[in-house]
Amino acid sequence: MDQFTLNLLVVGGTFALYIGIAIWARAGSTAEFYAAGRGVHPVMNGMATGADWMSAASFISMAGIIAFGGYDTSAYLMGWTGGYVLLAMLLAPYLRKFGKFTVPEFIGDRFYSPSARLVAVICLIIASLTYVIGQMTGVGVAFSRFLEVTKETGLYIGAAIVFMYAVLGGMKGITYTQVAQYVVLIIAYTIPAVFISLQLTGNPIPALGLFSNDAATGQPILQTLEGLVTDLGFKSYLNQSDTTLNMFLFTLSLMIGTAGLPHVIVRFFTVPRVADARSSAGWALVFIALLYLTAPAVAAMARLNLVNTFWPNGTGGDAIQLSAIESGQNAAGQDITWVKNWEKTGLLTFDDKNGDGMIQYVGDKDANELTVNNDIMVLANPEIAHLPGWVIALVAAGGLAAALSTAAGLLMAISSAVSHDLIKGQINPNISEKGELLAARISMGVAIAVATYLGLNPPGFAAQTVALAFGLAAASIFPALMMGIFSKRINNKGAVAGMLSGLIVTVVYIFLHKGWFFVAETASYSDSAPMLLSIKSTSFGAVGALINFVVAYVVSNATEEPPAEVQDLVESIRIPRGAGAATGH
Repeated sequence: MDQFTLNLLVVGGTFALYIGIAIWARAGSTAEFYAAGRGVHPVMNGMATGADWMSAASFISMAGIIAFGGYDTSAYLMGWTGGYVLLAMLLAPYLRKFGKFTVPEFIGDRFYSPSARLVAVICLIIASLTYVIGQMTGVGVAFSRFLEVTKETGLYIGAAIVFMYAVLGGMKGITYTQVAQYVVLIIAYTIPAVFISLQLTGNPIPALGLFSNDAATGQPILQTLEGLVTDLGFKSYLNQSDTTLNMFLFTLSLMIGTAGLPHVIVRFFTVPRVADARSSAGWALVFIALLYLTAPAVAAMARLNLVNTFWPNGTGGDAIQLSAIESGQNAAGQDITWVKNWEKTGLLTFDDKNGDGMIQYVGDKDANELTVNNDIMVLANPEIAHLPGWVIALVAAGGLAAALSTAAGLLMAISSAVSHDLIKGQINPNISEKGELLAARISMGVAIAVATYLGLNPPGFAAQTVALAFGLAAASIFPALMMGIFSKRINNKGAVAGMLSGLIVTVVYIFLHKGWFFVAETASYSDSAPMLLSIKSTSFGAVGALINFVVAYVVSNATEEPPAEVQDLVESIRIPRGAGAATGH
């Protein structure tokens, strides 16, 4: 069976499974559409949260970033996992106890202000739309290679699949679909990693293989990789090159951004009790760790295989012949058709600049003749390592599962904010449950259309775009939630002023570096030459959060205290007396 047919069968089979689950778990009420009827088992919710969390950025892009960035990019691992601990300890149980459907609803009630709720909706939509760009980009990358279509066509197919199960099933359908997607993505991620770890080190556990000896050289595999990349003029893989200030702020942005992401928080509204919220957070960390402990090994081994492909005789010998790439077979008789296959997608390019008949992969930008997009490393990894065709097909299905699961969660958060917080909360409070459910489905469809359009014109590769979303959530939503739970003194004026200040300053800083509305030509600065000290646009969320906290406290202390009933509400949220159904505080 040829590779295309195999890809089609595996990917098509998983899509049929997702749609079947959505039909089985069709939402029949707003409670099921927004919170899956609050009846999801903690282990199932933990698995669904893991899928919701491990997006295209985690599955497709993170290992690629680490493969080319080395030590500096370890912040992705620390920030994203550390943030989940913050979420589990500081936010999830209290928000579940409050008993509402959405994050803006909590902010609106806690700060006794429709304006605060509206600002929270705006913050949520901006952060979630920025995040979903990365997911749709990942869908396009995976489809373009494995189903042999253009990125644009792949994106349209992915959008149609999300539309079918997210609009139909709401949170109930998305939850059980995400359980299936987690199983697919974790199998797809770990099986190739086990194969490659065995090939290179003889150790079947990738996380341990990373610290084992390279079978070819007898040296530790990281030492072998470090020698190769530095010999070729690339930056060190094992040493820090970014400033400590930027790395600290970037890690902090990812941590607090994680804890402020509405599509993750809302997962804890789906369990029956407060204790279940904590339990499902613990299970989610277990499921997430399975991938995150494997990612550094995947990154290092993929980079090593890439270098060895283009320098088959070692860095002291000749680079790969252009004729070998064109024929799809190297001097050792190994199949390297993956190079031409990925060239068709535009995500890998090569050019024999000096006309010597070889493709030089070196760290000198002017002399380098190979360009590899970060996003292809995980997806191309099985082909680079000459793994069986069924493994390649499995990775395609896993990448799509990761992107689609998170895209659905984000679109659910956007849909809920529009239908429940904007339409029912602000525009038409007397809307019927049937009308609200219809509004939720329509807003979901519109959100998918907007996300698809933005996915066609992304501001960066998947994980970088996602990092911007984390910065926006860190600067706007996280401080409001923290102050809303742990401070009785913050009032509505302070909360609104803080959220707007954090959001506006962060958005402006990002636009100055990425271009206004992500039009690159309008950028005044770049991340290589940032505006403020060494703080890159992806790291500024922590600064925006600090501004949010300061402004909120200053404005709150300069104005009246919150009403007594609101202060009592804050006190009651923190007392562990369990949680009931949604209430009108």
